[in-house]
Amino acid sequence: MRAFMSQLLDYILHVDKYLQAFAQEYGTLIYILLFAIVFCETGLVVTPFLPGDSLLFAVGALAAQDLIRLEIILPLLITAAIIGDNLNYWIGRKAGGWMVRQRWFKNDYLVKTEAFFVRHGGKAIILARFAPIIRTFAPFTAGLGRMHYTRFLTFSLAGGVIWVVSFGLGGYFLGSIPVIKNNLKLVFLLIIVVSLLPIIIEVVRHKRDAKKAAAAE
Repeated sequence: MRAFMSQLLDYILHVDKYLQAFAQEYGTLIYILLFAIVFCETGLVVTPFLPGDSLLFAVGALAAQDLIRLEIILPLLITAAIIGDNLNYWIGRKAGGWMVRQRWFKNDYLVKTEAFFVRHGGKAIILARFAPIIRTFAPFTAGLGRMHYTRFLTFSLAGGVIWVVSFGLGGYFLGSIPVIKNNLKLVFLLIIVVSLLPIIIEVVRHKRDAKKAAAAE
């Protein structure tokens, strides 16, 4: 497990180098790989560890180097994010009750996501796009809680477009700046830290409110 986590961290922090090597060796297959990663990261509750924000930034940076065509990859990944989101919603709606009763299911992630929903309401579907782990569990939680599908779909479409375009174009325009291009590892680390802040804040608030409620009883 430790070796897996170490390898995963190395992949996330050097995702640009891995994607560049893959694109140079396998050409257009990079589009299939990227679609699969974004789809799984947003659509399957068992893969919240896959890179998201840093991956999109790296994709934009590679597009600036003409290794990936921006006009193809942005619509493709928006589609992957929306399809994944909706699959996750229906998994939560149809099989969520059974899944949360299984021993392998990470209930801690579900609790954190529920706290995020309590704080932000429906717009949590959009905001969750920018929070690792919560991004994966938000649509599942929405389905489990039987959020009206039309309302969910509206937020899902908006969130998918904003998430992919903002990080993709961010990488495209900023990734070619020498100081950023030469320190992408630090940029990815910063993205991860900033992305995790909403989770940390919500967990702290949730625990604080629970203590207040317990003390008031």
